[in-house]
Amino acid sequence: MMIARQSLRSVRTLMIAFAALTALASAPASALEGTTTQGQIAPTPIAVPVFVSDDPKLGADVAGVIAADLGNSGLFAILDPASYLEKIADVNAPPNFVNWRQIRADGLVVGKVTRAPDGRLTSEFRLWDVVNGKQKAGQRFTTTAQNWRRIGHLIADQVYEQLTGEKGYFDTRVVYVDETGPKDHRTKRLAIMDQDGAPSSIRLLTQGKELVLTPRFNPVAQEIAFMAYQGDKVKVYVMNLETGQRQQVGDFQGETFAPRFSPDGQRLLMSVSGGADTSIFEVDLKSRQSRRLTQTAGLDTSPCYAPDSRQIVFESDREGTQQLYVMNADGTGVRRLSTGDGRYSTPVWSPRGDYIAFTKQQGGRFLIGVMRPDGTGERILSEGFHGEGPTWAPNGRVLMFFREGQGANAGPAIRSVDVTGYNERTIPTPAFASDPAWSPLLN
Repeated sequence: MMIARQSLRSVRTLMIAFAALTALASAPASALEGTTTQGQIAPTPIAVPVFVSDDPKLGADVAGVIAADLGNSGLFAILDPASYLEKIADVNAPPNFVNWRQIRADGLVVGKVTRAPDGRLTSEFRLWDVVNGKQKAGQRFTTTAQNWRRIGHLIADQVYEQLTGEKGYFDTRVVYVDETGPKDHRTKRLAIMDQDGAPSSIRLLTQGKELVLTPRFNPVAQEIAFMAYQGDKVKVYVMNLETGQRQQVGDFQGETFAPRFSPDGQRLLMSVSGGADTSIFEVDLKSRQSRRLTQTAGLDTSPCYAPDSRQIVFESDREGTQQLYVMNADGTGVRRLSTGDGRYSTPVWSPRGDYIAFTKQQGGRFLIGVMRPDGTGERILSEGFHGEGPTWAPNGRVLMFFREGQGANAGPAIRSVDVTGYNERTIPTPAFASDPAWSPLLN
C-alpha cells in the first residue's frame, strides 16, 4: 500500500504509524491507515533542488546534506534531481506547483546560501506543501564558512520537525572509538564526527598512546566521560571537547569504568571494582564527593539514569547471569527488569523515557533490543555477529550501536536503526569504529 497523496499531512499520518509500531505494532493493519506494508514504513516523496548561490558548489553541497539527512531517516524518499521540471531562481517566489506535482513530489525544500565579506554564511529556506500549494515553513540561519555543513543539518531538522511533529536529530555529533591496525594489536583513539559520518567532520580527540573505551556525552556541556588505561590501571576521565583538557574522576583504590552523566550533567555514575566485587558509585562533579549505590556480591555495571533522574538502570550478575535491574537514584528499591532467556547488558534509557535499549546474547546470537521501563514489551531491533552498545538519538527515535565484522581482517562498524527495527544502515567511517555515543542537539 502506498501513502495516500493528501498533502504533507500524510507524513504526520506516517508518524502516527511510526508511534504505533513503537508500541509493539499490536494494532491491526487497518488502524495504520495504509501507511505501512508488512511492518515497513512507506517514505514520503520530497524534492530538494540545488540552493541558489553565487557559489554553485556550495549551493549544491548544502542541498546535498539536507537530502542525505532526510533520506537517511527512512521517512522520506528524495526524488531524483534529473526529474525536476523547474529550476528554482527565487526562493521567495512560489514555485510552479504543477511541475512538482507531475513528478509526484509531496514536499519541496528550496533555499539560498550567500557568503558575506567576512566569510560568514547565511542561508534561508522554504518548505512547500506541493499538493495544497502552501508554504509550511521558512527560516534563516548563519554560521561560519568552516561549519557550512551545519546549515544543512539545521534545515533538515526544521523540515523533519514540520513534517513529522517530532524533533529532528541531524544537528548532532557522535563520539566513538576509532580503531586501526591488525586485529590482535589495535590502536584505539577517541574520535568525534557529525551524526552522518561525513569525513570532513571527523576529528581525533586522542592519539592512540593509551587504550580508550566507552566515551559518553555530557547532556548539557561540550565534554565527554570515558575510561582509559594508564599502564595496567583503568580510570574514568572527563574531557573538555573545546580545549582537549581532561581530569580524572574520583580517587578510588580500585579500577573505575563504565561512566555515564546524569541528565543535568552535574553527576557521574560509574563502576568501581573492589576485589571480587564491583559496585556502582555516583560522583558529584562539583564537590567531588562520591556515594556508593550498590553493594552486593558480583558485578554491577553499565548504570544509566532515567531522563527524570529518579531511577537508574544497570546490569548485574548478582543472580548468576547478566541481567538488567532498576533502582531508585539513591540505590534503594532494586528490582530485576529483564525476564527473557539469555544475558542482558549495556542498558541505556531513551531520552523520551519510554524505552530502555540493551544488548542481549542468546544462543550464540548478539541482539539489540528495547523494552519498556517496567520490563514488558521486549522487542529485538537488530541481530548480527557481535553487535552491542546501543546509544539513543536525542529525539528517542533512532539508535546507533556497533557490530563486529567477520573474517581475519574484519573489524567493528557503527550502525543505526530506528526504534521500530526499520531502516538499519551502516554509518561510514574511514577506519573501524566502535562504542558510539550520541550527543544532544547542538546549541
